[in-house]
Amino acid sequence: MQLPPKVTPRAFARLAEIGAAGQGHALRVAVEGGGCSGFQYEIKLDAPAPDDLVLEGEGQRVVVDSVSLPFLAGATIDFTEELIGARFVIDNPNASSSCGCGISFSM
Repeated sequence: MQLPPKVTPRAFARLAEIGAAGQGHALRVAVEGGGCSGFQYEIKLDAPAPDDLVLEGEGQRVVVDSVSLPFLAGATIDFTEELIGARFVIDNPNASSSCGCGISFSM
């Protein structure tokens, strides 16, 4: 059995700051083909779909579609603030390598 992705309290707190749930949205994390390493993450605010895995915390939701779920098994979704900017990041144990931007990865 695959472990579902985890969401950090910091990521849920950022979603609360954005007010995503108040707008009927969740943070959608998906995996698509492409990018400089073979796969890339798509992270956006979106309405949940009926077949999504819904991860909830602090009144906020993060959703993952069923196709992306195997690629994100055991991953951690976090939010970071650095000198270069603030963004949601994914620590994915399934990725064998990733590009410098952290959006593209290979397995």
